[in-house]
Amino acid sequence: MKRYRRLRTSPTIRKMVQEAALKKSDLITPIFVMEGENLKIESSAMPDFFTYSLDRLPEELETLQSLGLKSILLFGVPGSKDSIASSAFDPDGIVQRAIKVIKAFDPSFCVITDVCMCQYTDHGHCGILSEDGIILNDETLPYMAKIALSHAEAGADIVAPSDMMDGRIEAIRDVLDDAGYTYVPIMAYSLKFCSNYYGPFRTLADSSPKSGSRDTYQMDYHNAREALDVAYEAIESGADFIMVKPAMMYMDLIHTLKDNIPKPIVCYNVSGEYALIKNGIAQGLVNENIIYETLIGFKRAGADLIITYFSKFVAEKWLND
Repeated sequence: MKRYRRLRTSPTIRKMVQEAALKKSDLITPIFVMEGENLKIESSAMPDFFTYSLDRLPEELETLQSLGLKSILLFGVPGSKDSIASSAFDPDGIVQRAIKVIKAFDPSFCVITDVCMCQYTDHGHCGILSEDGIILNDETLPYMAKIALSHAEAGADIVAPSDMMDGRIEAIRDVLDDAGYTYVPIMAYSLKFCSNYYGPFRTLADSSPKSGSRDTYQMDYHNAREALDVAYEAIESGADFIMVKPAMMYMDLIHTLKDNIPKPIVCYNVSGEYALIKNGIAQGLVNENIIYETLIGFKRAGADLIITYFSKFVAEKWLND
């Protein structure tokens, strides 16, 4: 008889042989900022998650600092929208000002900025929309590059394009390099699927398409074989990190990337996943330990970094590093 339980007999032995581990430096915390003053608003779709006006942002930064969490993924909820997402690349835009607030508070925070148009367009799509409702790929690329450049100029450490237009990584890399931002990395939302798990985010950011859907540019969740092709193309175009989004239903692809590409693998534990788990805990169907188990699952699958709305809770309850 094989005695597998020999290595399970005590907490110390179990800890000695654990294969997957989670550190605070593995976690990236999403932060949403909005126009206005003295605002800290809880999301109706995401319990215990808040959007901050810039004057209240330091409260969240103090909490992150006290917990040893130093990596932020920054999203903006703008005060105005138009067809070309002008406020997304405005030097005085909400994200650009938020970067400066964060860096003034603590320059050692790593600020990653979401580079997209959907929150900033009046039609809610991630690119330029034609009169007949077509998302224009090539016409969108200069705007994505302008947004990324404006973030770098404001002080962003990493830019993360999430629009899923073909060619946007190369367009952004060329513009950043030409402007002297050669060492600003690109965290590419490379495997971003057209998922049903994004609903709470879209409520929070007011970024749902006003018509049509995003299935002509986000990836089809029925498919896995194109994952490596997409990842290789992103790397050849200048991506420094490769992201899988969502995370929970896509751990097979996290594992595939880990085994085949040399870049750090990032997964995004998205808003729908967060909301489902939070509501399950609130109803007593599962306990809080499911959060840690879920994140360990991402690490076991091969994720190097995890973007998660649970970062503060996980750091406070389970992590001592």
